Amino acid sequence: MKAIKKILVPVDFSVNSQKILQEAQDIAEKFQAQLAVVFVVQSIVDYSGFFVPHMPITQFEDELQESAKKKMESFLAENLKGGRHESAVLGGDVAEEIVRYAEEQAADMIVMGTHGYKGMEKILFGSVAEQVVKTAPCPVLTINPYK
Repeated sequence: MKAIKKILVPVDFSVNSQKILQEAQDIAEKFQAQLAVVFVVQSIVDYSGFFVPHMPITQFEDELQESAKKKMESFLAENLKGGRHESAVLGGDVAEEIVRYAEEQAADMIVMGTHGYKGMEKILFGSVAEQVVKTAPCPVLTINPYK
């Protein structure tokens, strides 16, 4: 097994994400690895058949990105105990962006939750974890946050 130096952790700022981040941080400490915490703002194009926003789509997406960056800062401040980490807010298809970022950053492992989207979104878009497991360039450790 190759050395694990960088662990990618996708989050959605939920309570489940807090649990997954804590688990990932424990793993990172054991391997003396760096965490790369990412949040993906789902592309509004994916929802274009459902509604039309009252402002231009690019402005709406820019505001979502800015809001997510602020939320990432507070989420990390509240949930990380220290250690080496970096973070990024990405935009696009969630699973595709996680896989792309893992490739770009040469992640050695992805640690993510088995549960994220619920209800109609899951039916329409499928399981992000499942898509990442199938296409990731590195091992993916999925954690059920309810266990």
